[in-house]
Amino acid sequence: MARKLSSKDMSLLRKLAPELAETACAHSGHEFRSVLPPLSQHISASSEDFRERLMKLSEDELNYLVSLIFEGMESLHCVKKEHVDTLVEVVGIKLSKVKAAELLELYKFAGD
Repeated sequence: MARKLSSKDMSLLRKLAPELAETACAHSGHEFRSVLPPLSQHISASSEDFRERLMKLSEDELNYLVSLIFEGMESLHCVKKEHVDTLVEVVGIKLSKVKAAELLELYKFAGD
């Protein structure tokens, strides 16, 4: 799941966290290699904050992130459990209830 962030990924990360000055994790010193885990672990102050940030994404942008999750390129298991629930909720609102259910099923199947 570790990957080098593309320019599209970086654009999404900056949209979700405009206050982010550095793209390196302060704890490890390495560049972020995903979008959702740093947003969940280091940036969002709460589930509501995480939700508000995700709601800023267009349907295409959110669908892109969800596609990365299904491809194994974006990890949900490095996202706080309550934020996974929030992501599933936002996917249900902005994309579809079916896609949200599939996302939750994938998360449960892979174990938490």
